[in-house]
Amino acid sequence: MPQEGIAQVVHGLPKFDDPDLLVGAEGFSDAGVYRLRDDLLIVQSLDFFPPLVDDPFLFGQIAAANSLSDIYAMGAKPTTAMNIVGFPDDKLDLSILGQILAGGADRVQQAEAVVVGGHTVRDVEIKFGLSATGVVAPDQLLTNQGAQPGDELWLTKPLGTGFVTTAFKMKRCPESVIQAAADSMKRLNKVASEAAVAAQANAVTDITGFGLAGHASEMAQASRVTVRIDVSKLPCLAGAAELAERGNRTRASDSNRRFAEHLMRIEGTPDALALEFCFDAQTSGGLLVSVPGERAGRFQEHLVAAGEPEPTRIGEVVEHGDVFLSLA
Repeated sequence: MPQEGIAQVVHGLPKFDDPDLLVGAEGFSDAGVYRLRDDLLIVQSLDFFPPLVDDPFLFGQIAAANSLSDIYAMGAKPTTAMNIVGFPDDKLDLSILGQILAGGADRVQQAEAVVVGGHTVRDVEIKFGLSATGVVAPDQLLTNQGAQPGDELWLTKPLGTGFVTTAFKMKRCPESVIQAAADSMKRLNKVASEAAVAAQANAVTDITGFGLAGHASEMAQASRVTVRIDVSKLPCLAGAAELAERGNRTRASDSNRRFAEHLMRIEGTPDALALEFCFDAQTSGGLLVSVPGERAGRFQEHLVAAGEPEPTRIGEVVEHGDVFLSLA
């Protein structure tokens, strides 16, 4: 559903007056946060979607990594997960479902969490994801609400999964390109989250369906700042630019652009193709981390020391002006 449509629906829901509900549905946050004790917070999120790849085990890995990403974006450690499944058991062999669930369990195990059950319904198409729960100490909680002028903006995964998976569905994506995208999508944001906590990042969000522009503008609105992104610095998946140039765009690209247009300004004459990557809907994308310059080195070093790909500095945070997002 388009971002503006979701906002309208959530706006009309009843508000819950509970002092222990620290982050609820009314904000721009990636997950809900509830205080269990003064020293312990619980973080909860849910996500699921249809297959993006043909391999059911790989699909399960990607969907689970995507679901766990919201927990990592809050600086939390995943503890439990529940499967949510739609499956046409009247049309497909149940062994396919078994492989999907096995792929999901693989990522949950890598996150050092456990699957405690789930729910399955018959559907006309396959859908899979997780309801994920994590825990975090109050002093390690990350949100998208604390970005400060002077912060550097770092992105931990390349962009372009929407272009790649769209081309793959249309059978016009090279095998090496979809494989590189799948490897990125199934990679957990575990180390990136730990690095953000270690560097005492001011704000974090993960980049998923609303694209870089959508999630960056949410961070800017929640923090009352302006986020400036240098589109020439954006890391992109190998082969994604060629697929984007050939028109392999999701419908979400247009809706993401429409949502961000009234919040942003394009400065100068940035490359038109590079701009498209700002609106491309991502699946299991990386973390966007707003961190003070003096601690950015610590963030980068933590990732590299753990064997993760180097993050990319893509912009900065400035005082709020007449827009929330500046693309140059």
